[in-house]
Amino acid sequence: MNRRPIGVFDSGIGGLTVLRDIAATLPNEDTIYLGDTARVPYGSKSRETIIRYAREVAYFLVARQIKLLVVACNTASAFALDELRSTLDVPVIGVIEPGARAAVRATKTGRVGVIGTEGTIRSSAYCKAIKALNPAITTFTQACPLFVPLVEEGWAGDEVTAVIAARYLSGLKTHDIDTLVLGCTHYPLLKDTIASVMGPDVRLIDSAEATAEEVLRVLSANGLANPGGKSASHAFFVTDSPERFLTVGSRFFGPGLEKAALAAVGA
Repeated sequence: MNRRPIGVFDSGIGGLTVLRDIAATLPNEDTIYLGDTARVPYGSKSRETIIRYAREVAYFLVARQIKLLVVACNTASAFALDELRSTLDVPVIGVIEPGARAAVRATKTGRVGVIGTEGTIRSSAYCKAIKALNPAITTFTQACPLFVPLVEEGWAGDEVTAVIAARYLSGLKTHDIDTLVLGCTHYPLLKDTIASVMGPDVRLIDSAEATAEEVLRVLSANGLANPGGKSASHAFFVTDSPERFLTVGSRFFGPGLEKAALAAVGA
């Protein structure tokens, strides 16, 4: 039993899809979210810089007495997870391992596709994680760099997005995959469009959902779950532009996103 909050961070706004699924899966848990909006995107930075940013953000959250840290950023999960696990005294969960495990469980043919930002695809993090779990699985990847700005512009259901999705995903369709990992926290908002392009025979793996299930498992295994008894609270911090965070972030998290405070990180 533990009433301390769960800490969640991302380089920006996309991690709100992970937070949304955590809140739905664990309705009794308080959370603190930090979007490092002053330094987004992480994907264009060096490994050393990504680790430094992740460490600074993590320390901000740990100082607020969190009981578990969720790295709701694919880039930070790929490059900084081991560093955070070795230096922090709380459990640390990334988004890549849960998504990879869900894909391995889901595939029947052993042919798995992965889509993500250019940085995530270049890191091969999902492919390595999937291969570590089952070396017999064949993976195919596709970077979809336009998906993030389309989602943030509010064009997830727009016709132009469907056209771009069809172009990006055409190569994966030729590889006869039966499972597709949505390897970016923005992509759950495009799930309907992607499903329409890929067809009913391809199972979509939402890393946000898989991560929320992993949080539930780790909390339960470590006796850290909140027993309930009161409504959960969700606090939001950003390192820049709280107004834009609230405007765009409401598409990711929903009506519960009403206020965000500025955080001084790495000062």
